[in-house]
Amino acid sequence: MQGKITSVRADEAVYVGIDVCKAWLDVYVHPTGQTFRFANSKEGIAQLRKELDGASVALVVMEATGKLHRLAQRSLSQAGYAVAAVNPSRPREFAKSIGQLAKTDRIDARLLALYGARLSPEARAIPARKMVELQELVLARQAVKADETALRNRYGAAESPVLKRLLKRQLTACARAVAELEAAIAVLTGSDPALKSRYDILLSIKGIGPTVAATLAACLPELGLLPAAKAAALAGVAPFNDDSGNSKGQRRIQGGRAHVRTALYMAAVSAARCNPDMKAFYAGLRARGKEAKLALTAVMRKLVVLASALIRENRTWTEKHA
Repeated sequence: MQGKITSVRADEAVYVGIDVCKAWLDVYVHPTGQTFRFANSKEGIAQLRKELDGASVALVVMEATGKLHRLAQRSLSQAGYAVAAVNPSRPREFAKSIGQLAKTDRIDARLLALYGARLSPEARAIPARKMVELQELVLARQAVKADETALRNRYGAAESPVLKRLLKRQLTACARAVAELEAAIAVLTGSDPALKSRYDILLSIKGIGPTVAATLAACLPELGLLPAAKAAALAGVAPFNDDSGNSKGQRRIQGGRAHVRTALYMAAVSAARCNPDMKAFYAGLRARGKEAKLALTAVMRKLVVLASALIRENRTWTEKHA
């Protein structure tokens, strides 16, 4: 650790990059170039806050690393620092763009600070603890369902009676786990007024069932806070241009949160059949020659925009009548 943060000019902002692992927080301060290492614990983060105290910190940047970054992110945010937890692929691509190929904890901390200084990633509010718990439950259910699908495929292909018996036992365990997770999700969404309000609004949209409503409520907390285009981009359903010169490439969706996009796809399939507004929208796109997959993607995007508007206005969806 290298002393207290060196003072900078009054008009010069300080950017702090933190590389997080289970045991340590490696810290780099830009533009002073100072480095620190603290334990990834309450005591270590208290020491970090003491070092940062008095510095004109414009932004703290760290990678979103599952649960490892949460304690530092929450503590620094509660202390009044703007903290951006970024997708790890973003600073990695940034490193390649500036020719930084070597990778160590200290190098990564420096890159995160430079990434913050040059690109200013958005600092977002820390999700409430119940929101984090709901995210864990929703993602755990998705993982178990993926395991269940793989087991069903193996069961269908198996010929050995012994293997089929073992796989059937695992399928039973998966079904039990899914039921327990769904019960826990229902209890959690019902126990918190803010979560219940979001969940009920989402569930009111015809085509969105309990699983998708819980997924959107937990894993897309930005709904109602961002413009429609940004909300769609976070969900991974915003089309991006692919043009060069006189060539006009096909617009494609990319990025975003894959687990949210997966849930939205199932909702879009249902909404295109049973939601009168979405059904008419989908049919209109198909009538104009849009491929089924592209039309469903457009329905997914429309669902996100609708959900965000309803949450922002704090009202449930009502079916339009002719």
